[in-house]
Amino acid sequence: MIFLPSAVTLMNLGMGVVSLMLAFNHQLRLAAVFVLFSVFFDFMDGILARRLNASSEFGKELDSLADMVSFGVAPAFLVLEVLRPFETPGTLSTLVIVACILYIFCGAYRLARFNVLNISDFYIGVPITLAGGLIALLVLTVPALAGWFYLMVLLLLSGLMVSKVTVPKTPWRDPRKIAA
Repeated sequence: MIFLPSAVTLMNLGMGVVSLMLAFNHQLRLAAVFVLFSVFFDFMDGILARRLNASSEFGKELDSLADMVSFGVAPAFLVLEVLRPFETPGTLSTLVIVACILYIFCGAYRLARFNVLNISDFYIGVPITLAGGLIALLVLTVPALAGWFYLMVLLLLSGLMVSKVTVPKTPWRDPRKIAA
C-alpha cells in the first residue's frame, strides 16, 4: 500500500500532461479542467501518504516534479494560448513570453524552497497548487476576460509564490489535527 500515494502523484502528473496536450490543441476550457483534476490528485496524494504513513523523501520529490508540470508549466501554457488571439498573427509578444517563463521559474523556486525548509505549520509564499488552480479556474469560468487581465494575474501569482507571505496550512491537510 505504500506505493499508492506515488501512484496518485503520477495521476497528478498525467493530468498536467493531458492539460498541456489539450492547450496545444486549443481546447482551453478542457485543459483548465485537467489542471483542476491535478489539484484533486495533489490533494489526495498528501492525504494518502499521511494516512498510510507512507511519506518519504522520494514521494516529496516526485510530488514536486508533478506539481511543476501540473501547476507550473501547464497553467503557463494555458495562459499563453488564452493570450494568443490578442497577439499579432503568427507572433507572441516578448512580454507574454517573459511572463510565462517567469511564472514557471517562480514556481520552480517556490517548490525548491518548500522542499528544503520543511516547515510544517505554514507555507512561505503562495503554494504553486493554489496559483495553478486559480489560473485554471479563471480560464474555465471567465474565458472572455481581456488579455492584459490574465497577464497581470500571471505576474501577480509569480510574485506571490516567491514572496515571504505566510499562508497557514489548513487542518484537513493533517489528519492528526482533525477533530475526532
